[in-house]
Amino acid sequence: MIEKAPNDFTYESNELKPYITPSITKKIDNEYLYWDKIKYLVKPIDAAKKLWATTKILREFKYDYIKIQNIDCKYNITKTLQQKLHYLDHNFGAGLQKEQLLSDLDKQQYLNNALMEESIFSSMIEGATTTRVKAKDMLRKNKNPKNKSEQMILNNYETIQFISDNKTEDISLEKLYEIHRLVTKNTLEEEKVGVFRKNDEIHVMNEITGEIVHTPPGFKKLDQLMFSFCDFFNNNPKDNFIHPIVKASILHFLVGYIHPFVDGNGRTARAIFYWYLLKEGYWLAEYLSISRVIMKTKTQYEKAYIYTEIDDMDVTYFIHYQVKVLTQAFEDLKKHVAKKKKKEAKLSTFYALPNINERQAQILFWIKENENRHFSVKEIENIFSITNQTARTDLENLVNQNILKKININKKTANYWKGDDFDKKFL
Repeated sequence: MIEKAPNDFTYESNELKPYITPSITKKIDNEYLYWDKIKYLVKPIDAAKKLWATTKILREFKYDYIKIQNIDCKYNITKTLQQKLHYLDHNFGAGLQKEQLLSDLDKQQYLNNALMEESIFSSMIEGATTTRVKAKDMLRKNKNPKNKSEQMILNNYETIQFISDNKTEDISLEKLYEIHRLVTKNTLEEEKVGVFRKNDEIHVMNEITGEIVHTPPGFKKLDQLMFSFCDFFNNNPKDNFIHPIVKASILHFLVGYIHPFVDGNGRTARAIFYWYLLKEGYWLAEYLSISRVIMKTKTQYEKAYIYTEIDDMDVTYFIHYQVKVLTQAFEDLKKHVAKKKKKEAKLSTFYALPNINERQAQILFWIKENENRHFSVKEIENIFSITNQTARTDLENLVNQNILKKININKKTANYWKGDDFDKKFL
């Protein structure tokens, strides 16, 4: 648990002058610090308390307020947050950027990869235990999940596909139930799937100490709360406009705070965040693994929830965190694209062969990188989002050239491995 801030604001304004500096106030504003960090910025502790009191008073004048039934939230768009939001707007919403950043082949490959990464890490945040290699192999080859962890990953994968197909639509209680059904399929008792919880026996606990850190609203309020939540999702009136990334972050927070389901609330919350960004035209969100960044900063993720609740429902803490996650996910994408461009020179060797298309060149490149790698028709179909027949034709054409060899597993399926003439042509 985080230490709750003192609430004694009684002091004269000039008492703080000897302790406060522009660099301190800038740090507090830029990082949107809570008491547990502010108390170390000045000494003695009485000065720190006065600094916190001043911070709270200044914030109070700048808040915007949101009401979801009986839940009152507030947020503060600081100059630092405005700057970061502008950066994300510029890079996430411009159609021209899409063409400049990703080639046609890159777009499809990275979309598939990002979808898998998001599915894997969103599950890992909730305790799924498997490796990325095994998880991706299961998704690429359409294998049946072997355990609960793999089932969670497959569920997330199908959930993101569902959202991608419905990204322009409004949300409703029925769609919330459907998302929950998708994320919890075969991992939760049937009577708890796709319905709100029926009791108040749900608490968010510290996994190490067992301490209760959050008690969600009573179950009897859930229908009205979530109906109001859907209305908030669907409407953004001009006279009460909220920046879409800010609103997506608040929606994410609210699902975690309200905890409407027995299980799967975290996965549902991240799915809602993803859905709202796509609905508002932030196309790049589809190419990012947001949950991978959250997994790496899980403690900060949890603290962002606690800061908000402990500081009078000031959701700015959570917004700051989500903006940082989006920015890092975008930086990761740019690094990936730069890395891919370096590989293009190596790929040119494979393009030099007659009758080799881009997909086949990529397959040969992967085998050159790892000679023990093999492919199935279904895997190629999933990687490139092509028909089964096109995938089969690509592979069989390489077999006919003796670059790949086909090894039958049974009467219906086969794997394609490095062929006898591969080294002759590509050494």
